[in-house]
Amino acid sequence: MKIMSINAGSSSLKFSLFNMETEEVIATGLFERIGIEGSCYTIKYNGEKHKGESEMKDHTAAVDLLLEKLHELHIVESLDEIGGVGHRIVNGKDLFDRSVVVDDEVMKKLESIIELAPLHNGANVSGIKAFQKILPNVPMIAVFDTAFHQTMDEESYMYAVPYEWYTKYGIRKYGAHGTSHRYITERVEEIYNRKDLKLISCHIGSGASLAAIKDGKCVDTSMGFTPLAGIMMGTRSGDVDPSIIPFVMKKEGKTIDDIINDLNKHSGLLGLSEISSDMRDIEAACEEGNQKAILAFNKFNRRIADYIAQYYVLLGGVNAIVFTAGIGEKGPKTRSEVCKRLECLGVKINEEENNKREDFMKISTEDSKIDVYVIATDEELMIARDTYELIK
Repeated sequence: MKIMSINAGSSSLKFSLFNMETEEVIATGLFERIGIEGSCYTIKYNGEKHKGESEMKDHTAAVDLLLEKLHELHIVESLDEIGGVGHRIVNGKDLFDRSVVVDDEVMKKLESIIELAPLHNGANVSGIKAFQKILPNVPMIAVFDTAFHQTMDEESYMYAVPYEWYTKYGIRKYGAHGTSHRYITERVEEIYNRKDLKLISCHIGSGASLAAIKDGKCVDTSMGFTPLAGIMMGTRSGDVDPSIIPFVMKKEGKTIDDIINDLNKHSGLLGLSEISSDMRDIEAACEEGNQKAILAFNKFNRRIADYIAQYYVLLGGVNAIVFTAGIGEKGPKTRSEVCKRLECLGVKINEEENNKREDFMKISTEDSKIDVYVIATDEELMIARDTYELIK
């Protein structure tokens, strides 16, 4: 059976097509600038890239073009070969603790919580509707970034704010990157051949979050009500004193939306370094002795180590720390600096192993008290697996 994983953005649509008998990736692609002048697409298939430009006024047009290209390139001979479509949903509130088949009731719930992640959830819903319109007889599956974190207890997910904010408006920690953290959890369970493990999963990319995991279940995670909380990221501030917001509003004459935009898009590595949100640019500037870049680099690594140390105490010890996602998988300097800050916990890494570029590596030494791994995450595969299982 062929299953498609979909990640719809406000003006983009990313897809992966899997053969679920082997879990092999058949094709991947990205459709960009949907609803904007200059719409274009890239499809990777059979070792080749197929690029083109075509007007896509909305997500339905993008899906129509995608399916047309799948047939035209002989990736599928018939649309009947597509057995199901799994859709990434950023925030499922506390309404969904697992992936679900999309029906009318699920769609009503999804539309009711768009405001919790308006830039993402609205686009995710648009993606589902587009596929439903063109493939009405194919099952649609919703896979939630927040579902894995629904095992957190009240101590972890509640904020110390008026309780009625929670009962009235659902103000609580939801987390993010749950599909990635779940993938890492399952991979580590395979490595150890057991589930009774204490694990810290570090999804470190442009957006970044950590999760404390015990016996296969999330105990706590760094992102909060929105993906703005937690460690500093490429352009996001992470945790800050909320009193900063009204203070800067008065000083700069900005609105609340302006400040939230600054915290989301002009902070983090970009804000501190005033150079770039890309860690590769930061590291290059550090080599040149740029003090702001050095500050940003050190602060970034410190915040990761801070959360690992916090979760070490919360879990009462740790079997393994795993680095994943863009920087986690491809940033040996970040991994090295974070682990140096954890030496008091008995963490030791082999720098020769750490400097390799592989999808799976154990980088800790034999005498390290905590195992440290680098594991390439695969959220698309997790979406496809959930879709396949629900369809079966």
